[in-house]
Amino acid sequence: MSVRKNFPILKTKINGHDLVYFDNAATTQKPQAMIDALSEFYQKYNANVHRSLNPLADLATQKYEKTRQAVADFLSAQKNEIIFTRNTTEGINLVAKTFARSFLKSGDVVLLSVAEHHSNIVPWLQLKKEIGIELAYLPIDKNGYLDIEQFKIMLTDKVKFISIQAASNVLGSIHDYQTILKLAKAKNITTLLDAAQIVSHVGLDVKELACDFLVFSAHKMFGPTGVGVIYGRKELLQMMPAFLGGGDMIEQVLKDNFTTNAIPHKFEAGTPNIADVVAFQSSLEFLQNLTWENIQKEEKELTDYLWQEMQKLDFIDIYGKNLLNKHLPIISFNLKNAHAHDVAEILGEQGIIVRAGQHCTQVLHDTLGVSATVRASLAFYNTKKEIDILIKALKEIYQKFKV
Repeated sequence: MSVRKNFPILKTKINGHDLVYFDNAATTQKPQAMIDALSEFYQKYNANVHRSLNPLADLATQKYEKTRQAVADFLSAQKNEIIFTRNTTEGINLVAKTFARSFLKSGDVVLLSVAEHHSNIVPWLQLKKEIGIELAYLPIDKNGYLDIEQFKIMLTDKVKFISIQAASNVLGSIHDYQTILKLAKAKNITTLLDAAQIVSHVGLDVKELACDFLVFSAHKMFGPTGVGVIYGRKELLQMMPAFLGGGDMIEQVLKDNFTTNAIPHKFEAGTPNIADVVAFQSSLEFLQNLTWENIQKEEKELTDYLWQEMQKLDFIDIYGKNLLNKHLPIISFNLKNAHAHDVAEILGEQGIIVRAGQHCTQVLHDTLGVSATVRASLAFYNTKKEIDILIKALKEIYQKFKV
């Protein structure tokens, strides 16, 4: 796909080197269409939404709600099942602090996994302290995927909520989340799917998945920062208390009482991130015009080539396995005799942008027995030539650190 021309940042040079952007798991770059849409909002129809009866506010509200409908269509959901937040983290916190706090009790088990992002561990640890729920952690198998056989064993009557990732931001493993959700539904267990890492790589249909909640962030799918999405099953959203108090989430406010607005506005207190929500629609349209078939074809070729070339390097340790059609274009690794942070810094000086550290997954890194890893994460706008540049640079770094 000749899509690179749509991403102006890819023309950037760092220290005279062409930018090689391999940190897409942290945030993806933005197409010109989205950048233009963001600028257009402020230039032509900047106004607050859901509040004023004037033409400018009406237009801003229409644009804002048009994006909500676009997200609903993207997920095969109903429009009032889509809530805008700041990010995936806020989405998980909202569900934990409204639904789970209201309907779980002491001794109930929330099932997570050892591969979860901190955003999908800390809110549940907070709830554990607050109301006494218990946490159980599903292990990964030898290949770095969630262990489905162990999941079946752990799925006891005490499990009342499952909050699980669709794919690992470290190992790149695309888990069998469909089976997990199906088995949970059969036992009437409420589920949340963290789709942040997978949403830009595969199509998601919440009706087929039959999950109760699904969360992701726009910035990981070629959209703006500061926009998160919650899909919540309508019946559950109507049962849940409001998350924050303020404007737009209320129907009526009296001195000693208040009533909440209808969903989804009940969960969107205060002035939202209007411009970025409006611009996000351009990112969705951009993805849909590319088609999932083309995206997945391109990314599979990149994933296979990245693994092929990385496995030729006998001086690195790779974490996880690239199983057929079940892996994102992500590799986390370490060079022998070199710290991950040093590797990332040297690569960065050459214009090769990767991430080093624990990637907000300390539990997973403890499970792997390493303090940090280097992560190279690609998107469809990357190239095999860029992978070759990375491989060459890693060979040079190894020679510098070689004992």
